[in-house]
Amino acid sequence: MSDHQPEQLPHRVSRHAAAADDPASSPAPRSRARHAAGPATIELDKIAQYLPRTGIGTDVHAFAAPDSDGSAVPMRLACLEWPGEVGLVGHSDGDVVAHACCDALFSAAGLGDMGSNFGTAEPQWKGASGAALLGEAARRVREAGFEIGNIAVQLVGERPRVAARAAEASQALSEAASARVSFTATTTDHLGFPGRGEGLLAIATALVYPTPWDAGRD
Repeated sequence: MSDHQPEQLPHRVSRHAAAADDPASSPAPRSRARHAAGPATIELDKIAQYLPRTGIGTDVHAFAAPDSDGSAVPMRLACLEWPGEVGLVGHSDGDVVAHACCDALFSAAGLGDMGSNFGTAEPQWKGASGAALLGEAARRVREAGFEIGNIAVQLVGERPRVAARAAEASQALSEAASARVSFTATTTDHLGFPGRGEGLLAIATALVYPTPWDAGRD
């Protein structure tokens, strides 16, 4: 009788079984590790102090009636003079465009609004130019720990026709704020008080962001 033993064939092992036997080849239990670590704690207040902020502002002024001698109030709009156009009534110069920009900046920085900063009860702002108010608004926003990303403002009204001076207006507003300001205009197709020629409306948005040396303060 032969003592030769039959050759043992190697046992076939599935890939899945081999992977289970070999710890090095097993995928890490990512989901389990993630859950084991617990949910991440997010301190929203700390994150918020690093995020940019947006604000919106509006301003409305009526056209001024002629003076008793028949002379018209000069128009100041978007930090520019507009010869031949009737001006707007206001405590300052009635520049609705510049004022809406101020309002948007204060809104973004959480500093109140145009009225709480340049109210009619404060005589130093009587007759102030839109450029002066916008420059002061920008200064207060920066003093509060923000820098200005940009401002966008739109004038709503039938007159004056501003298309030919839109780039000039953007430049004048940008110089006043020491930041980029884009200026556009539209009409209401003769609807509402702007369409009837009773006054002008301006709407602005502003983006500000915390300056690095203030963002980390508690």
